[in-house]
Amino acid sequence: MTPLSKSPTLLRGISRFDFIALIINITIGAGILGLPAKIYTLIGPWSLLAYGVSAAVVTLIILCFAEVSSRFSGTGGPYLYTRVAFGPLVGFEVGWLFWLSRIAAFASICNLFVSYSALFRPQLAAGWERAGLITALTAGLALLNYVGVQRSARVNTVFTISKLLAIGLFAIGGLFFVDKAAFTFPAFPDYAPFSQAVLLLIFTFSGFDVAAIPSGEVQEPQRTVPLSLLVSIGTVAVLFMAVQIVCIGTLPDLAHSERPLADAAGQFMGSGGALFITIVALLTALGTLHALMLTGPRLLFAMAEQKQLPAWLAATHPRFRTPYVAILVTATLQLLLAVTGTFLYALTLSTLIRLAYFALTSAALPLLRRRTDVPLAQFRVNGGLLVSGLAVALCIWLLSNSSGREARDVAIAGAVGLLIYWRMRSVRT
Repeated sequence: MTPLSKSPTLLRGISRFDFIALIINITIGAGILGLPAKIYTLIGPWSLLAYGVSAAVVTLIILCFAEVSSRFSGTGGPYLYTRVAFGPLVGFEVGWLFWLSRIAAFASICNLFVSYSALFRPQLAAGWERAGLITALTAGLALLNYVGVQRSARVNTVFTISKLLAIGLFAIGGLFFVDKAAFTFPAFPDYAPFSQAVLLLIFTFSGFDVAAIPSGEVQEPQRTVPLSLLVSIGTVAVLFMAVQIVCIGTLPDLAHSERPLADAAGQFMGSGGALFITIVALLTALGTLHALMLTGPRLLFAMAEQKQLPAWLAATHPRFRTPYVAILVTATLQLLLAVTGTFLYALTLSTLIRLAYFALTSAALPLLRRRTDVPLAQFRVNGGLLVSGLAVALCIWLLSNSSGREARDVAIAGAVGLLIYWRMRSVRT
């Protein structure tokens, strides 16, 4: 094996088109398959406004990400940005929690994939068949990432195009069957349910933050990342709004639906349509799992490169030029949590962690503008100070609507990260 000190650099094998596909693939994840019903239960037809508010909040955050990311070409995403802006301690905490959230997200979506698979073979829902499917899924995705980023990026693009075509067909076709009478708006909902709806939808619109992690393998990242972020959020926002309109307008009992897209498709395409959307759900979950397997290990790699984690995590394969040790470590923990874990709780934790580093990355924009020791921004936001302030305020607003349990557990995970940080610092000194 090539010594760590002479490990080959990462290959910049992700093109601009592949990177846009990566962001869209992660964003069109498991949330859109179930949240239309949950949001409708909270605030009814006003859910359309909640989608608009969430898209506006995420757009402000993305503008901050676009400018901040345009200064950097290395691997790490929010971990890299916050480490430069706020110092190594804050950067480490962001990277640590971000990595844990990616493991939890992979485990939860893996369980969702198994649940949908059980519709075809009930034995997959429990026992050794469930464990076997999870193991095969995790090992296969890890192997694909192990043997090269270019192959992995191309597979990701295939997943993305397939998902866009399938869900786009559902959205466009369903618009012809929408019942306009379903859009009778009651009194505006109370503050609490509306805020909760927006909080849940932030998870649905997220994904751009994860896609920024492998910038060290992206071609011309200072220009590719900002453009890709803006193109992707526009595409996803239009698609998600169309899906919600179709669900409201075609499914009379939307509030009680466990599989809203499949049930809505059954209304206007029959049983064949429901089966089609179930297959789309499996494809969507699989594509998101693949994207998470691609991005998660790069966090460990980036933190090890900065000597905040053991150096062996920064090893790259001499032939494939992938962070193979970080891939193996991440995949192992993902497998263990997927076999033993649940779905909804992990998503809530992931959203809270994301909002925290969304706020920190947004706050980094004005700080980096005043710095002379960082590269110039290749993309500059008009009214950047106002955009940054609004993004931070909106993140704090959404965080204030979280429950005490999830906030407590995020704090515990952060404390564990502090212990690791100080341990690594003592080893270096």
